[in-house]
Amino acid sequence: MEITEARRPLVRLLATWGATRLVLLLFVFRVLLFPGPDVTTDVSSIYQGWYEVLRTGSFPSADVTWQYPPAAALAILSPALLPFLGYAQAFFVLAFLADLAVLVLLLHAGLRPRRSPRGARLWVAGLPLLGPTVYARYDVMVTAVAVAALLAGVRHPRAMGTLTGFAALLKVWPVLLLAGAVRRRAWGAAALTAAALSGLFAVLMPGAFAFLAFQRDRGTEVESLGALVLQVARQFGWRGRVLLNYGSVEFLGPYVSVVSEVALFLTALAFGWLLLWRLTARRIAPHTPADAAFTAVLLFTVTSRVISPQYLVWLVGLAAVCLCSRATAMTGPAVLVLAASAVTVLEFPVYFADVVAGTPLGVTLLVVRNGLLLAAALTAAVRLWRSTGAGRAPDADPVPDRAGRTGETAPAAP
Repeated sequence: MEITEARRPLVRLLATWGATRLVLLLFVFRVLLFPGPDVTTDVSSIYQGWYEVLRTGSFPSADVTWQYPPAAALAILSPALLPFLGYAQAFFVLAFLADLAVLVLLLHAGLRPRRSPRGARLWVAGLPLLGPTVYARYDVMVTAVAVAALLAGVRHPRAMGTLTGFAALLKVWPVLLLAGAVRRRAWGAAALTAAALSGLFAVLMPGAFAFLAFQRDRGTEVESLGALVLQVARQFGWRGRVLLNYGSVEFLGPYVSVVSEVALFLTALAFGWLLLWRLTARRIAPHTPADAAFTAVLLFTVTSRVISPQYLVWLVGLAAVCLCSRATAMTGPAVLVLAASAVTVLEFPVYFADVVAGTPLGVTLLVVRNGLLLAAALTAAVRLWRSTGAGRAPDADPVPDRAGRTGETAPAAP
């Protein structure tokens, strides 16, 4: 009886995961219709179009919507692993399996002694809040690799670095996982992996780095934090337009370039703060790398010129890793990300037409969603700074050894 009682929460968690993911699959397979525009068209048209080019051995370098690093080709080509399904159907199944992989990783980490299952619970509850978009983008696959990298953590720095290097070549942002890396070996393994894979793609497939120019030329997307300035300006006669540009719905018109430049400046400022934190942090606990990665990605997200709905998949995954530790300082920011996810599904896809048109409803949803993300980022930054004693004189607090235990008495190594 005691064993049954102990297993009951796990059974409920798995049942909830199964039920919510079945609903997501029904939506992407169009058995059930989700309100708003069809989010699966990116897979059936854009991704599949890239697939046809990539299978010839070259990147779609003539397509300005290809804005991803070279290893993204592996995600786009992955439906070939299931040749008995159509392209879109295979992609949805693989996204589902990536979701399952994250759950298994979080359960394996959270059910160990002195750990917490809260991370798995957050993942189970948080991901379906974003609606079918999570299975109609390859971000859940990237998040699975990033979660595996963070959970490798201080115990296996080379494994963490290798996975991080690979994930960064899937979608750039995972390079921020190294913000709190304890050992230099993690950085070395990441650099070696990224360099080796980059060289391999450059030699074997033409156009591997064309995405850099396309990313540089992007403007301010309508869902970003900076776009709120332009959304408000529209109400007072600002003469700008909202058009599909470089693969996303962006503002075009007077002062848009200024808003984009301010966003880039704030991103640089955030990176500067992260560097200052890393150089002055005095207490690095086993959970600090995950807390730092979550904070770094939050800062990158809120200062970005683009805050697409799938960005929340990254944040939910990283928040879940943080909550696997009972000592994490990121519980509050994780709850804010959860709330932001619930609002995100309203602004896209449900009321995306209102967001594009700049109606009071659309602007309100953006203010609430972006406000929650901004609050999460600032709260996470403050908590990370305080929990690690950044900016203070060195003390004798323990840092983790190679096995992840605390025993040494030294300031944090950069």
